[in-house]
Amino acid sequence: MSETTYTAVVTSTGEGRNGGRAISDDSQLDVQLGIPKALGGAGAGTNPEQLFAAGWASCFAGAVKRVAAGKKVALHDLAVIAEVTLHHDIDADEFHLSAALHLELTGIDQQTADELVAGAHQVCPYSKATRDNIPVVLDATVA
Repeated sequence: MSETTYTAVVTSTGEGRNGGRAISDDSQLDVQLGIPKALGGAGAGTNPEQLFAAGWASCFAGAVKRVAAGKKVALHDLAVIAEVTLHHDIDADEFHLSAALHLELTGIDQQTADELVAGAHQVCPYSKATRDNIPVVLDATVA
């Protein structure tokens, strides 16, 4: 049986991604939403893809650290760059997502980095939620 650890509660009001507002029940998140300039909007505010990318990048970084600790691998520097792309299938008039997670690590070799990324992808809740639902590319660069 699974025990509930935490539930985030966020309410989106107004026009959603087109000028709405998203606020968490504890007010720690309070953002204006807007259509990005790349989609013809004013670019005033964040958007769901940025918020999803921020959450996934943060969660994945924690998963990498967890896997590294389990393997007794010391990480010196870690950055996770998440790209979440919104696609529009014009023929079906449907939208879907794809993602890429790029990791930058120091102090370890490439094989270890690749193993940490693969392991993190198995334990990260965002990776689990998107597995077999959206295309995901993973890669690691060691400096």
